[in-house]
Amino acid sequence: EYNKQRKLHKKLNDYASDILNSENFQSTRVHVQHGSIPVYRHCIDVAKRSLLLAKALRIRVNEKEMTRGALLHDYFLYDWHDKGNRPKGLHGYTHPLAALKNAERDFNLTGREKNIIMSHMWPLTLTKLPRCREAWIVSAADKYTSMLETLKLTHGAAGQYIKNKEKHNVS
Repeated sequence: EYNKQRKLHKKLNDYASDILNSENFQSTRVHVQHGSIPVYRHCIDVAKRSLLLAKALRIRVNEKEMTRGALLHDYFLYDWHDKGNRPKGLHGYTHPLAALKNAERDFNLTGREKNIIMSHMWPLTLTKLPRCREAWIVSAADKYTSMLETLKLTHGAAGQYIKNKEKHNVS
């Protein structure tokens, strides 16, 4: 298990060190996604699960673009629990566009990466259909990861979230 995790972290760093080290991506450590899981950890878990899912199903993918799209799929950069600090509309419907706008501003994206970000909430966002294998895989990995987080089957994040909030002075 240790070696598998080490290989996954190496791929994430090889494919997306610019994203992982960016100030805005680091800021996602202070926003909760599901349960007590920070957006930062959620995105990393989705990226790792996407790589594992593609390998397990023996689906040929562009790992680099899939990893980058997975890391940026929730790059909306606001606390969606704070109604006064988020865009109008239901977060589930609006955040893919916010994530895409932020990602386009901060990084050079391929068409595949854009489709991954925009379509990860399908079928909730019916008009944003995944158009490549990578987008389908990230969408599935996101739903699985979100379910584990919502049901509190992912452990160890509450203390990390509290430490990150204190470190960044976020109330």
